[in-house]
Amino acid sequence: MAQSPSKITAILTAHPGKGAELKALLVGMAPACRAEPGNLRWDVWHDPSHEGLFVLDELYRDAAAVEAHRNAPHFKAYLAKIPELADRMAFVLDAVDLA
Repeated sequence: MAQSPSKITAILTAHPGKGAELKALLVGMAPACRAEPGNLRWDVWHDPSHEGLFVLDELYRDAAAVEAHRNAPHFKAYLAKIPELADRMAFVLDAVDLA
């Protein structure tokens, strides 16, 4: 039986004066995250009505790919920088069978 895809949605709200630095960090993560073997999609979204609010929308082949992502050096470096830049909520989601 094939494993189902896993999705990560992270909501990041920049600390005052840190929006541009947060955006640069997120944009800089894209190439490494998209190159991960189990990554199917990795996008950054921004709410134009709320400066400093960003949403990461990630899709991985399976839970093992999420685990590999979380162990990648670029993710660990990102995670170390986030507390000084933003508040972060992250959700790891499994698909709901709609059949």
